Amino acid sequence: MQSRRAPLLPKDSLTQSLALVALLVLGAIGVAGPSGLLAWGENARLLDQREAEIAKLTAERDRMKNRVALLDPRHADPDLVGELLRSNLNMAHPDELVIPVEN
Repeated sequence: MQSRRAPLLPKDSLTQSLALVALLVLGAIGVAGPSGLLAWGENARLLDQREAEIAKLTAERDRMKNRVALLDPRHADPDLVGELLRSNLNMAHPDELVIPVEN
């Protein structure tokens, strides 16, 4: 004995079609949307790029922090002070020989 399915009414067919379309749209957004599967690779690349930039900036900040500590007026590093005087003010000790460098 075979059971016969009742034919779908147009209203049921329309409801199923709309549900299928909605599922397909949600699936497409899940794959190609701004936070979908295709965007994960781009986001991972940007994350790696930003982490490298943060590491570079952190190293630069640490270098500057060290230089500021060496220039503290209470206990300045005499070598750094001498270097800055020579480079910024073109000063030299009387017993030093200055050799100009051509660019």
